[in-house]
Amino acid sequence: MATDLLEGTDIETQTINAIRFLSADAVQRAQSGHPGTPMGLAPVAYVLWTRHLRHNPSDPGWPGRDRFVLSAGHASMLLYSLLHLTGYDLSMEEIKNFRQWGSQTPGHPEAHLTDGVETTTGPLGQGFANGVGMAVAERLLADEFNEEGFPLFDHYTYAICSDGDLMEGISQEAASLAGHLGLGKLIYFFDDNQITIDGSTDLAFTEDVAGRFEAYGWHVAHVEDANDLSAVDAAIEEAKAAPEKPSLIRVQSHIGYGSPNKQDTAAAHGAPLGEEEVRLAKEALGWPTEETFYVPDAVYDHMRAAKAEGQKAQREWEGLRADYEEAHPEQAARLERWMDRGLPEGWEETLPTFEPTAETGEEMATRKASGLTLEELAPAVGYLIGGSADLTGSNKTDVEGRADFQKDRPGGRYLRFGVREHAMAGVSNGMALHGGIQPYAGTFLIFSDYLRPSLRLSALMEQPVVYVFTHDSIGLGEDGPTHQPVEHLMALRAIPGLALLRPADANEAAQAWGAAVQRTDGPTALVLTRQTLPTFDRTGLAAAEGLHRGAYILRETNGQPDAVLMGTGSEVQHALRAAEALESEGIEAQVVSMPSWALFEAQSEAYRHTVLPPSVEARVSIEAGVTQGWERYVGTSGTAIGVDRFGASAPGERVMEEYGLTAERVAAAARTLVEG
Repeated sequence: MATDLLEGTDIETQTINAIRFLSADAVQRAQSGHPGTPMGLAPVAYVLWTRHLRHNPSDPGWPGRDRFVLSAGHASMLLYSLLHLTGYDLSMEEIKNFRQWGSQTPGHPEAHLTDGVETTTGPLGQGFANGVGMAVAERLLADEFNEEGFPLFDHYTYAICSDGDLMEGISQEAASLAGHLGLGKLIYFFDDNQITIDGSTDLAFTEDVAGRFEAYGWHVAHVEDANDLSAVDAAIEEAKAAPEKPSLIRVQSHIGYGSPNKQDTAAAHGAPLGEEEVRLAKEALGWPTEETFYVPDAVYDHMRAAKAEGQKAQREWEGLRADYEEAHPEQAARLERWMDRGLPEGWEETLPTFEPTAETGEEMATRKASGLTLEELAPAVGYLIGGSADLTGSNKTDVEGRADFQKDRPGGRYLRFGVREHAMAGVSNGMALHGGIQPYAGTFLIFSDYLRPSLRLSALMEQPVVYVFTHDSIGLGEDGPTHQPVEHLMALRAIPGLALLRPADANEAAQAWGAAVQRTDGPTALVLTRQTLPTFDRTGLAAAEGLHRGAYILRETNGQPDAVLMGTGSEVQHALRAAEALESEGIEAQVVSMPSWALFEAQSEAYRHTVLPPSVEARVSIEAGVTQGWERYVGTSGTAIGVDRFGASAPGERVMEEYGLTAERVAAAARTLVEG
């Protein structure tokens, strides 16, 4: 570490160059990474972090802070340099270990790993949508809890986006929604360096970005030179003065700034500059060439003023919150519960119990049972807030008494995401990351394909987003194979950290919501039917609360079972009927409802062996999806009944019969296995 500021240079220039060359040196040492954007955008980030961003390096999770999102996650060293210099818990040793095993400086920022990283970015466009979600959460919480004289929620969300971010479809969906909602506390910088991995942006990206965003309803500003600190500062002030619109600040920068041979070329984007080129860049910008990871003490002193300023800002906010607690004690207690995502006392009593079909004579789709449960649960929990991608009536995700959340109606608690599945999931991630909200998002199961990248990030970031996927199989019928999911259950089960729950009847659907709101360390997917199902008469069957263990013995046998019949969702009814038929033949069949593989695998081995006795090799599974994967539970001797081809357009019941999803087929398969 150097002890003096370089002679003849001002502190701002030296700090900006420290950011540039910490980034370049880290990439060079790692022999991989992206040096160009940090070198080009260092001045913009410097102005934002020193003149505008309200944050506290001593407490990265302070609720009153502004949020900063590096949507261009490949430029991670820009963020790591800022975190290190301003005094977050990110040492120089971690900077030197960039992209190495066990470091806190992975190749792309990871929210659950590094203090001060608000969201996991890298897949382009995701951070853009996350920031929109953070701004939505800020507005929801401000409306819910702010009182006159007590602006507890009054912060900005800033982001840096690349041209690649703005090419991705998710950013366009999210930008359209943000403009519609008038999210004025959302301020994004567009790094217009005119370079992509392949070369000039002219190869594929010649649109009028400013015009597009103006059409979306955004305020748009332009900074001609990223090195003009005053212009950057003025553009941010201009954005803040447009409170009715989100803002996009187009900044023209030079990728790899200072590099004499690679500036403004694709060579500066995604690879180390090379030792000699780094030396030449340092020489060109008046930076010592004989040292790596060089930071003058004066730069540390300058940047670590953020600690004292942040602590002061947080003390003021905490004082405001203390006064708020005295003036509005009930509100304050509820706020604390929301921020902790604490379930209210007696919340379980809001979960409805549905009468069996044998008594009512009526069957019920699990999507309807889900909607009726949400009607009771969401108001009781409070912070359970969400919506649908233009499928409200189908997904049953609205809640009576909750108005739509709109630009002129911040008190609304139902989100109309429009036909924007991908942005819906990305926005939901941002709401969850912000804190104080547990979002839910609804669409058809088939369209989980449209949002899968964001759902995967929900799991990677361990965020408790609830996905409501209805129309879960070929049983939806006439819409045909384009809308009939086949491979989707298995595809979703493959995502680590996602709990997929496919309830077998109305009461399991209610319990599925109970499981979802208790999960705090990852997303939950509720997979629900369009078609009606019988609500089981639990007399003689196990209670639906067994869902919480992922799989449970729904129907027991007298003594050791001869066979085990297992299923999920709408097919469990067939397993039950098959067991009854087999019993009349003297074959004892244990029926297992298996709504969640993930929850089942979390149980003890002893419990799992009770549900699926290792000694019973005659096993049959039934599920309206691909059979790949079921060998895990039926073993090499068992039979998996499913759908290993695309669906067909016809009434759902007919399609199910034609594809062999029947009790008769289950019974026949079990009979063959038992009789050998």
